[in-house]
Amino acid sequence: MTPPIGGAGAEPDGLAAATTTTAATTATRPRPPARPRTMPKAVERAYSQIRSAIVDGTFPPGMHLEEEGLADSSGVSRTPVREALRRLAAEGFVEFVPHQGAFVPTWTEADHHEIFDLRAVLESFGARLAARRVSAADLDELRALAAEMETAARSGRPDRLDDVAALNNRFHGAVLAASGNRRLRQLAQATVAVPLVLRTFQRYSAERLQRSLRHHREIVDALAARDESWAEAIMRTHILSARWELLPAREAPEPDPIDSEG
Repeated sequence: MTPPIGGAGAEPDGLAAATTTTAATTATRPRPPARPRTMPKAVERAYSQIRSAIVDGTFPPGMHLEEEGLADSSGVSRTPVREALRRLAAEGFVEFVPHQGAFVPTWTEADHHEIFDLRAVLESFGARLAARRVSAADLDELRALAAEMETAARSGRPDRLDDVAALNNRFHGAVLAASGNRRLRQLAQATVAVPLVLRTFQRYSAERLQRSLRHHREIVDALAARDESWAEAIMRTHILSARWELLPAREAPEPDPIDSEG
């Protein structure tokens, strides 16, 4: 018997030709263009600059946030600005008005009270839970943050209140983390992130700033003592006293006088 031409196992000429053609086509087929990697960085840049301008008041409440102007000031195109505005809207820093565009939210007195009442409920409960579960490492971190805030407040630097605000956010986040309740932490931090809360320290007088710093020390003392009621009470007092800094036209209410006959 005569073996096939080309030896045992040789492929038919037509199959070999087809295989060669397919391989050549695969090798020469152009690859799809790579997705640009600069977009996330551009979005982050636009997001950070717009957010900072809203928090520090450069973009005041009610301001129309026009994409073209924001793109020019951020040094990016309009596409990442649009994405950044959507992200800021999801976080409560921006609101979209149909057929008009994006605006910096205007906060009413009712908004102030709602947000701080909600913070008082969530964060005081978080402090109560933290008093049960706080670790030695958590307490060390909280003491260090309280000390850093005091140092920043005494520094005399023009941006010292920005430093105090950043450290304050870390302090409150650390208390919530010590609570061990992930959902509570997410809810509370979403409330803290709104612009009017972040601007609180810009309104503090020197006396009220010192009172706030003392509250932080007392919160740590209550947690260290594992006194749930004390931790809950001082955190609630701390939050509710802060809301009046954002209502400069009114004074914080005085406590009800004690009945002298009682």
